Amino acid sequence: MRDMPGRPSRRGFLKGTAAGVTIASLAGSVKAQAPEKEAPPPLDQYERVYLNEAEWAFLMAACDRLIPSDGAGPGALDCRVPVFIDRQLAGSFGKASTWYMQGPFDPSAEPTLGFQSPLTPAEIYRKAIPVFQDWCRQKHGDVFEKLATDKQDSALTSLQNGDVPLAAELRDFFSFLLANTKEGYFADPSYGGNYDMQAWVYIGFPGARGAYTSWPGRENVEYPLGPVAINGDRA
Repeated sequence: MRDMPGRPSRRGFLKGTAAGVTIASLAGSVKAQAPEKEAPPPLDQYERVYLNEAEWAFLMAACDRLIPSDGAGPGALDCRVPVFIDRQLAGSFGKASTWYMQGPFDPSAEPTLGFQSPLTPAEIYRKAIPVFQDWCRQKHGDVFEKLATDKQDSALTSLQNGDVPLAAELRDFFSFLLANTKEGYFADPSYGGNYDMQAWVYIGFPGARGAYTSWPGRENVEYPLGPVAINGDRA
């Protein structure tokens, strides 16, 4: 019997079904074969490579408010985002190793003109955190990590809006903090964040899978395989 116009072909239906069975079977076998990984140390026992104890305490609290654990998906602390940021600050990003860092600088210039600080990102974190903490003490009565969550949110909003009196060369502090938190949440786990690929699982991102040959043409169908990290680990 010939297929009727406007209806899915019998051959196409069978091919799509076979592909779906293959992918579903693969998903099950991959999950079954995934080796058990040793859990990393708790965040309070993590051996920092750049941040000191006071900076770490602030960063833990700030990340927890930027992507809270009480939302629909995993929070920044669930995904170990502070570990990612600590490692980045100790590495080429923190040192601005690949940036043009020769003067002159004009920290008062419009942000659209690009990065204008003579300080590296790591130096900005180091100098800006104590200033912000002093402001929190004066405005809210204590350092950021000891405030109630509503006051923490208010303090971060003030920092974002430029209401905290930071020196001009530190003006990118909140932008770095927010961007680095997002990066640590969604980056490959090899960089320290996105622990167990929880953020990828939450948004349905397949990660570093190398081939999708059985998937083109199957629009609006949920992809059944979990994420794969760069090193081959599977969620």
